[in-house]
Amino acid sequence: MTEAVATARRSRITPEREAELYAAVLDLLREVGYDALTMDAVAARTRSSKATLYRQWGGKAELVAKAVRHSKPVSSADEVDTGSLKGDLHALTLRADDCEMEQNSALMRGLAMATHSNPDLLDAFRDHLIEPEMAEFRRVLQRAVDRGEVRADNPALDFVMHMMIGAFAARTMIDEQPPTQAFLLSYIDAVVLPALGVPTS
Repeated sequence: MTEAVATARRSRITPEREAELYAAVLDLLREVGYDALTMDAVAARTRSSKATLYRQWGGKAELVAKAVRHSKPVSSADEVDTGSLKGDLHALTLRADDCEMEQNSALMRGLAMATHSNPDLLDAFRDHLIEPEMAEFRRVLQRAVDRGEVRADNPALDFVMHMMIGAFAARTMIDEQPPTQAFLLSYIDAVVLPALGVPTS
């Protein structure tokens, strides 16, 4: 599909209507989960036609991935340039409050399970969520290397995203509590920054 055609298709729905559709998709996901969510249900909830939904998004996986992406937009690395890696990681963490984190944690747990049996969902998530977030994260880390805060050959550089996602997910499984700003900030200071050789004080 050419960019012009894609733009033309997107332009048929206003940004406000698109946001409304995405919110409805997330509500349905929380209610029934990915596998039980249908385009028929989305159409009914949003008073849309299935034809419009398929024309705009192609299918359920793309719609769900874009809805999640819309709910947690990826900030540009330039927007969180505090002058230090600790400041940048803290700023990235503070973009979502504790309530948002709890909602996102529950949603992402369900979707993570769904990706195991839905490769199209995994592909859509990689395209719209994982890769954009990793690209911005790599820019934040590269700035730290350029500033001399982190050695370019530090092996932990390749695992920072793994550490952060792991902490987010493990908080519920191990502690039976949702992730919070305080928990993630303390985790960054106790685990991530020491692994990268960055002083925390």
